Amino acid sequence: MARKNSNFISARESRRISKENAKITRKLDKQLSRKHVPESEYMTTMHDSGNVVEFDDLHTCFFTDVGTVKAVDGVSFNIPVGKTVGVVGESGCGKSVTSLSLMQLLQRPTGQIVSGEIRLNLGDKAYDVTKMPIRAMEKIRGNVVSMIFQEPMTSLNPVFRIGFQLDEIIKLHNHELSDEEVKARSVEAIKMVGIPDAEGIYNRYPHELSGGMRQRIVIAMALVCNPRLIIADEPTTALDVTIQAQILKLMNDLKRTTGAAIIFITHDLGVINEMADDVAVMYCGQVVEQAPAEVIFQNCENSHPYTEGLMLSIPRLEIESDRLEPIPGTVPHPLALPKGCKFGPRCKYCTQKCMEQEPELKKISENQMIRCFYPNKEERTSAEHQKITVNH
Repeated sequence: MARKNSNFISARESRRISKENAKITRKLDKQLSRKHVPESEYMTTMHDSGNVVEFDDLHTCFFTDVGTVKAVDGVSFNIPVGKTVGVVGESGCGKSVTSLSLMQLLQRPTGQIVSGEIRLNLGDKAYDVTKMPIRAMEKIRGNVVSMIFQEPMTSLNPVFRIGFQLDEIIKLHNHELSDEEVKARSVEAIKMVGIPDAEGIYNRYPHELSGGMRQRIVIAMALVCNPRLIIADEPTTALDVTIQAQILKLMNDLKRTTGAAIIFITHDLGVINEMADDVAVMYCGQVVEQAPAEVIFQNCENSHPYTEGLMLSIPRLEIESDRLEPIPGTVPHPLALPKGCKFGPRCKYCTQKCMEQEPELKKISENQMIRCFYPNKEERTSAEHQKITVNH
């Protein structure tokens, strides 16, 4: 007889899960789809007026037919005004879902914000994005908060000219402008991102531009309404190294010019080192370390083992080595996460305590927070600690 597969779910069980999840998603969708919601329902107060966004214990889930995926599991970090915060981690760690939660662009009804707060600072007032109805969010999205997506060719509509797509955004949030004023603003946005012959580009289709120029247009679309926050979701992944350097320089220059804050999402720690003021490292839907970039990239005395693994996997010219040191194992399945520390099964410093208890994100120093029972590098590499580690 074949051995029973522990990951197998029967059709009856799948139907039961699907019905339960449908009830939950209908209730959450109904809340977001309400009309004529008073502003007082989603107004809030920033904990620090120096932040443009504050994520506070955010939980975002995807309700599937085989179970509930906790894509974002208690994420908390802040985006200071005029600063760049880098969010790094492996694919599936929750980086993009965190930003899509802020933009309310989750794939509904499956994807839903379940709990927590996302406080958005508008200057004279603040909103809790998790409680905002769809119609109110439409006035914020692209105007106060905008997003640069990963692949420009899928972000731009191939059947419309560049100018039409830029004009559309401006008209949506600035009804009082005439057609001539809208066009002038679009052309100015194209010039701002360093593209020559802005008038000519305005009348072209996306397929007529190179990859680097398309990415610049997507950046122009994000900046055209002067947002307070720009979310850059791996904006340089599809570009070659030379164009990548130009785009990063452009974004740094625009940040200084416009004063906008940036959430920079990427796998590339080298890019984060160049771009970010602060860094949030994510793993399995949680922030495992948060610190200024100079603390993360210097040989500091404390770090999360996952951050340490990421740093060791970067090629360095000053270190002679035949092989890079990879992080062992793979990311656990989102429906079968380990009981204790999510990184425990892959961690070379893991103990029985790590396997049984989940660590909290704790303040280690004035500007560093780590989710680990053994954050000190010297202590966890000592002979005493080696005696209590668990061999996987």
